[in-house]
Amino acid sequence: MMNRREALQLLATGAALQLAPIKALAAMREARAILSQQAATTPRTLNAHQNAAVKAMAEMMLPRTDTPGAADVGATEFIDLMLTEWCEPAERTLFLSGLADVDAQSQKLFGQDFVNCNPDQQGTILEALGDQMTEHVERARNEVLPEAVPEGGRNFYSMFRWLTLTAYYTSEQGATQALHFEIIPDRHDACVEVTSDQQGLQPQ
Repeated sequence: MMNRREALQLLATGAALQLAPIKALAAMREARAILSQQAATTPRTLNAHQNAAVKAMAEMMLPRTDTPGAADVGATEFIDLMLTEWCEPAERTLFLSGLADVDAQSQKLFGQDFVNCNPDQQGTILEALGDQMTEHVERARNEVLPEAVPEGGRNFYSMFRWLTLTAYYTSEQGATQALHFEIIPDRHDACVEVTSDQQGLQPQ
């Protein structure tokens, strides 16, 4: 059995995804069960406005289609939990400052906060954040940056994406419906072709 610290480490690093499917799903279930025992029903790091912004951004990244969306798997609650109990103070500050900057950019472009923008406007802002993240990565190739817990943690949007994707793919819905983990395979297929929906899993 894992303790709470081990569960946090497992989910935060995405280590469970490197295990065999059945073992991975079992480990993720155990980790999330441990965390849910003490998880608060209301956000502990994010205030109401920040929580709404994170939820809107996560839903833009991973909307509900024929598979569950970010909200369906509790991505916002997961992010708040990780910010509260796993991230270092500097990383938490980086994340919250990044959220404030999202609203600043939204106010500059559209005269209102991100959560009040329409989907097209929100998409424009996320696209700009993605461009900034790419520039950050390119600069980092020629610089020695301190290690950050979430990969690319010195950039808000890369940290946000990392936490959102970790929340999604370590959830039972994300693991079984998006990654196609089989809890009890009904047959053994020695050699099968990868289907189109299993290739290049990318957030929308």
